[in-house]
Amino acid sequence: MKGANVPRPREHLLANLEAVYREGYARARAAGDEREMARLDFDFRRDQLYLEAILDVRDALHAPRPAPGEGQTQGEKSVIEQINDLRGLARHPFGR
Repeated sequence: MKGANVPRPREHLLANLEAVYREGYARARAAGDEREMARLDFDFRRDQLYLEAILDVRDALHAPRPAPGEGQTQGEKSVIEQINDLRGLARHPFGR
């Protein structure tokens, strides 16, 4: 059994997402449902972007942290500033 702190690889998660959508797309194509195919295509692209953003956050949270005493360099954002940036992004993901 894998450890609880070992995240699944990005490629694995993206491949699973693609497989789910490909299966639905194949069913829609077999049924000749072009509207459903277009919807699935849009939904896949949107969900892929969301998943990649979530994985970026996950990777940032699992990144090695600086040793105590290695403060931030000038111009580097603090953790609080980075969290506030993420909150703003979550409220307005496409700059609305």
